[in-house]
Amino acid sequence: MGSLRQGILSFQLQLISRAVSKEKSALIGKTFKPAIYQQSCYSTDFKQKPYKEKLLTKAREKGFETVEELLEKSKEDLLRKKREFCKIDPLKELENYEQRMKMSENNAGLTKSKGPIDPNMSATPFKTFDSFLKLDKVKDLSKQEIEFLWRAKWVNKDNSLCAVVPLDVFNKMVTKVRENPVFVLPLPRVITGGNEAEGANKEQGVELHYVQWQFVGPNTTHCIITSLAEYKLHNEYSKPHTIFQFHSDLAKEKKCIFMNGQVEPDTNVSLQDAQLLLLNVQRFYGAMGEITPAARQRVQLLQDFTGGSSDFSVDKLISLSQSMEN
Repeated sequence: MGSLRQGILSFQLQLISRAVSKEKSALIGKTFKPAIYQQSCYSTDFKQKPYKEKLLTKAREKGFETVEELLEKSKEDLLRKKREFCKIDPLKELENYEQRMKMSENNAGLTKSKGPIDPNMSATPFKTFDSFLKLDKVKDLSKQEIEFLWRAKWVNKDNSLCAVVPLDVFNKMVTKVRENPVFVLPLPRVITGGNEAEGANKEQGVELHYVQWQFVGPNTTHCIITSLAEYKLHNEYSKPHTIFQFHSDLAKEKKCIFMNGQVEPDTNVSLQDAQLLLLNVQRFYGAMGEITPAARQRVQLLQDFTGGSSDFSVDKLISLSQSMEN
């Protein structure tokens, strides 16, 4: 979060710098014209030679053989600093969006907070595939038989969902996950306008949710989802409303990953909401490939968010998440 917050200042400085540069360019264009000079009748070599010698001395002090090498390295450093300078804070962009939406705290459609995690509470051991199906008893079964047992395990459990993910699909996604461990996704919500409960206008809006990935064990990966408002309030102590667990214990033998998900009760997040979030997790993390223009745009937006690019846009995020094109 610290580096993201530093990006806010960088973004503000970038805007000021652009404005000043624009003003300078306009002023120069109005007041200065290119000048043409005739060649002087005297030599300036006595001035240039000491300057070149100083540059060459400085270049060699820094380990370069020529002045050109020093200038090339200086150019690279300048470009690197410019890229860092141009970064924005994606969370600031999200805050601006929420302000534009003017969401009321009385909106019944928003995710309900369950309070922060107690920092003094000892961590609960994470569950593995073996916690649900005994690995030594099922590993010799066929893929179809294990899939049947896996789905049967969750069929009567409330607020849960499961899936069997092909290994190649998971591998596409997990490559992006390692490079982009956090992201945001929207959920459709009914937004109530006005301050009065009665007679208030209801409009279709969205609520933003914070997606975090954790590699908790050698064969267990968690995708944790919290409302952005909750995350901003409690940070690392915010309670997730949905957790997707991916188990790769049988990936090599069965060429698949076993997934289960759990939605916390009384959070105003339904199983349909969780399914939509899971769908967009797959789409933005490239699990469905990058063949279509929309698929490529989703992956690019994910990378823009991670890199703090000014190309990241919440409006574009919403549009691509709602698009029917995979």
